[in-house]
Amino acid sequence: MSTIATILQDEISTATLQKGLYAIAACTLIGAAAYAGYKAAEPEAKHLPSHRHPESNEQIEKVLELLRLDDEDKLRIIMQSLEREMELGLSPATHPTADVKMFATYVRSTADGSETGQVLALDLGGTNFRVLLVDLLPQSKVELTSKIFVIPQSIMLGEGSYLFRHLADCLMEFMNKENLNKPGVRYPLGFTFSFPCKQEGLASARLSTWTKGFTCSGVVNEDVVKMLQAAIDEKNINVQCVALVNDTVGTLMACAYKDPNTEIGLILGTGTNACYMEKLDRVGTWDGDYNDPKQVIINMEWGAFGNNHRLNHIRTKYDEEVDLSSVNPGKQIFEKMISGMYMGEIVRLIMLDLIHQNLLFIGKCNGSEDFKTPLFTRGGFYTKYVSSVEMDEGIGFSNTRRVLEDIGIRNPSYDDCAIVQHICKIVSKRAARLAGAGLAVLINRINKPNVTVGVDGSLYRYHPRFKRNMEKCMQNLVSKNIKFLLQLSNDGSGIGAALTVAAAEALSNQEKSKRSYPLSDDGSGKGAGLIAVVASRYLQQLSQSTSTLHNHNNEKVPTQFQKHLSTLQSPM
Repeated sequence: MSTIATILQDEISTATLQKGLYAIAACTLIGAAAYAGYKAAEPEAKHLPSHRHPESNEQIEKVLELLRLDDEDKLRIIMQSLEREMELGLSPATHPTADVKMFATYVRSTADGSETGQVLALDLGGTNFRVLLVDLLPQSKVELTSKIFVIPQSIMLGEGSYLFRHLADCLMEFMNKENLNKPGVRYPLGFTFSFPCKQEGLASARLSTWTKGFTCSGVVNEDVVKMLQAAIDEKNINVQCVALVNDTVGTLMACAYKDPNTEIGLILGTGTNACYMEKLDRVGTWDGDYNDPKQVIINMEWGAFGNNHRLNHIRTKYDEEVDLSSVNPGKQIFEKMISGMYMGEIVRLIMLDLIHQNLLFIGKCNGSEDFKTPLFTRGGFYTKYVSSVEMDEGIGFSNTRRVLEDIGIRNPSYDDCAIVQHICKIVSKRAARLAGAGLAVLINRINKPNVTVGVDGSLYRYHPRFKRNMEKCMQNLVSKNIKFLLQLSNDGSGIGAALTVAAAEALSNQEKSKRSYPLSDDGSGKGAGLIAVVASRYLQQLSQSTSTLHNHNNEKVPTQFQKHLSTLQSPM
């Protein structure tokens, strides 16, 4: 019996063991099938490349290689080309066909900042427009009230008369809000107009070409001051425009007031431009006198550098696409590789290229709805996103994730964020090095022991690495015997245009002296206001402009300026 019991017990144990093994095998098969099904649902995942260091990925670097400007010899070639273009603009024989126009501004020096009074100013330099009321106080103190208005794209692309009517409407709205529409009072106004112009007098300048996305018809080759004044008079606003200035010149003047070594003004914002103090004997287009100081500020309009294909060797297919899709194809080539209006679009086009090559946002851009997101829309990646992405440090990428979600990328991976930041850094670094190379040309040309550059513009102001990248580039390009300083302006254009009106009294008192007037720390705006056209042949034009202030019966200018205007009209 015991033997039979033992045999039965062994059979039961064996059967139990077999069932257990069968159960384990079944579970294993089920688990394997489930895993296989999971992987089949995400076939792309097993092909996902690792980009935690995207600069080491050969495929990505091949795309970005042409955007790199780390070769110092390549930068020096660009510098040589720019200087040749500058000479063409300064020569009377080649100026009419030159791309870099090198306009003489008739601003010859800075002054003492003794201006006082109350003036209005308008600042038009991009998609935003600013109206200011400026109180000039003793000891170079300035108090201001201002408001920013938007320029709708329909106006930027429409008829010129509509643009100036819009400016006049904004001016009227501001004056009504500030209770400035007082009976019998006619305000003088300074106008900062930051587009390429041929200056013909303090209150006269003809537009050479539109930039920054503007294409308003009927304005090129016309006197923009007259067009603005006509719009103001049409609405019966008690304002007379008596001065027009450029924002780059104002920036130079602003910083020169605090730092006498300032010789260059630079704008890095929606667009880009530079000006600098040049010796008169180098300005072949100069038609004024040669009295001291034998110098004049040149408005370069350097955004047009490369229009004649001088920069083709560094342009990429992304630059060409940005240019072709712009409102001014073939124009402002240098500007389109640097400025804030175009930088974000270059980044977007690179991202689309990487998506096409299955190197970015893998599995996240397959649906038809994805192609309606900002990522697939021209202009959908703003330049402010570039600054935001580059502010990220560490592995969190909080800014980058937020930006990518804003443009339609849901749940971006770490690798996605790393690649996008790498693209932004490459594009902005190229822009900074191009701007730095341009400044190096000017600093070396001025060739003084200490040179300060006054800088304004949203790109320079808000991008976390732009200044640093410029300086690093310039250290190897500027002559070793020259020390340079990049000085940020504390405000934009506008206030300086107003200060130009106050500077008129000193101009008339000095007769044929070639003085201009400084500004305080309001950047290109205050500087613009401190500018006065100094050639004696323009004094009569200035007197004629300001005398119109007294040709309106029962009207007066603010009392602070009555002495200034009467002095201008007195015989010399």
